[in-house]
Amino acid sequence: MFILGNFLNALATVIDILLSLFMWVFIIRALISWVNPDPYNPIVRFLYNLTDPVLNWVRRTIPVNFGAFDLSPMIVILVIIFLRSFLVPTLHQIAMGLG
Repeated sequence: MFILGNFLNALATVIDILLSLFMWVFIIRALISWVNPDPYNPIVRFLYNLTDPVLNWVRRTIPVNFGAFDLSPMIVILVIIFLRSFLVPTLHQIAMGLG
């Protein structure tokens, strides 16, 4: 059980780091959308390729456009914050309970 506890603890840490990085990618994407970025810039293309599948799914699932404002990045960021506040501590607590 000790090994499983260490594994869950490490998994929770990795998930926390990945969610944090993903949140920053969405924040940067939202900030870039305020200016008119060059769509052929490799960094812009990378950000769009990384975030578009998630944002398109949110846009199809929940109507979050209010005029010219697209709130789908905010919804994704809120979901990431929820996962970091609920899932990661829960995994850490389970790991501590296992040993």
